[in-house]
Amino acid sequence: MKKTLALLLSLAMTATVFAQNEDLPADFLKSSFHKERRAKLREKLPANSVAVFFANPVRNRANDVEYVYHQDPDFFYLTGYKEPHAVLLVFKDKQTAANGAQYDEIIFVQPRNPIHEMWTGRRLGDVKTREQLGFDQAFNNPEFEKYNLDFTKFAKVLFFDFQNDVRDEKDDTSDLYDLIAQFKKKTNYPTPGASLTVSREAQKNNLDKDALAPIMDELRGTKTKEEIDLLRKAVMVSCVGQVEVMKAIKPGMSEREVQGIHEFVFKKYQAEELGYPSIVGGGHNGCILHYIDNYKPSLTTKELILMDLGAEYHGYTADITRTIPVNGKFSPEQKQIYDLVLKAQEEAMKIAKPGVPMGQLTVVCRDIINKGLADLGVIKSPTDKHLYFPHGVSHHIGLDVHDRGVYVLAENSVFTIEPGIYIPDNSACDKKWWGIAVRIEDDYLVTKTGIEHLSSYAPRTTDDIEAMMKQPSPLDDFVLPTLNKTN
Repeated sequence: MKKTLALLLSLAMTATVFAQNEDLPADFLKSSFHKERRAKLREKLPANSVAVFFANPVRNRANDVEYVYHQDPDFFYLTGYKEPHAVLLVFKDKQTAANGAQYDEIIFVQPRNPIHEMWTGRRLGDVKTREQLGFDQAFNNPEFEKYNLDFTKFAKVLFFDFQNDVRDEKDDTSDLYDLIAQFKKKTNYPTPGASLTVSREAQKNNLDKDALAPIMDELRGTKTKEEIDLLRKAVMVSCVGQVEVMKAIKPGMSEREVQGIHEFVFKKYQAEELGYPSIVGGGHNGCILHYIDNYKPSLTTKELILMDLGAEYHGYTADITRTIPVNGKFSPEQKQIYDLVLKAQEEAMKIAKPGVPMGQLTVVCRDIINKGLADLGVIKSPTDKHLYFPHGVSHHIGLDVHDRGVYVLAENSVFTIEPGIYIPDNSACDKKWWGIAVRIEDDYLVTKTGIEHLSSYAPRTTDDIEAMMKQPSPLDDFVLPTLNKTN
């Protein structure tokens, strides 16, 4: 009976739901982008080599609920494929298939399954992977086990080593767990306690788990026009979120409510995800660099709130931080700390151009902040050791919030400058500074001769922030019923 029902459902679903056109935005990256990226990778591969990439694993949230799936950024960059349980091989040289066809790349993807698709969404399968993603050689993942490739013939087999955190889906013999196991078997991958014979076989295959990272860093660190267009949108969406919060925030709001306003704006613009967990820290919570609890139920009138959020738009993420006074007006001490952070950022902006090591931006910011803290009496001397500014100020953004890239600025790289000062309660300084936390983070595109400030839409100076906070908000009259014991 179950088999009959499954067959009927399969026929019905194939004939109806999955024949419909998908309703998707029009500004996704095209298959030609990913194909060109594979070609660029191939150019950088060593002679007589193959690069092997695996999709991200599915992560369990609790019981039978999974986290929303997010593809491995390298895998997405090279394929455009957004589903799990897949493996990609990119060859330096042409290979010959059993039928005599020549190919230099091949992908194995999860097969169509109408019953699974009814529960968890559409799948491309091998046919649509060929049609939509531009692969001539695309097969369903059960075929990987049968794929008879002699890995010993390659001088290098490049891959990222495994973290041993992939679940085995017992009802699926070709899931990611099995694909990795099959790869290890095909390549004589050394395992703990492996015999000397196996280890020698692995050496003969020249398995290389280190060479791919610098290649992908170089590729992904420099953005194409298509990527820059998506990053501009992600940055603008994130800036609008900051602006709308500046207009809407008032004492008594919770950190989570502020977070919700940001993320509502992201969704309004069709940004699919957050680039990273939202950081919304009121008062002393802002001194926790990656504070993601966002639980404080009521922001007070004397506090600053530090808001570090980035929308992920079609895979590409912004990274914007603004720090504002909850009551709309900086206190004298808050303004002094804020202006010091802003000065550090602006001095770093002045030196940013192609060829500048990103670490130099931190050096500039640290010198200014240390001198400024000494002038304010927060520390005794610019050479004092302290934790009021404990982090670097710059990183790439792209498919990851801390994206791949070479840490020297180059034309068409996109990066951040994010100095900060954090003075926790009970610090060894005058009590008037306690609980002040300020970070200002902006995103920039490196041009031929300098930088373009991508996130300037969100106010940065104290005067501009205070002026924006006086503007009316469309949320001013948005009031929900109070929750109480009788609800």
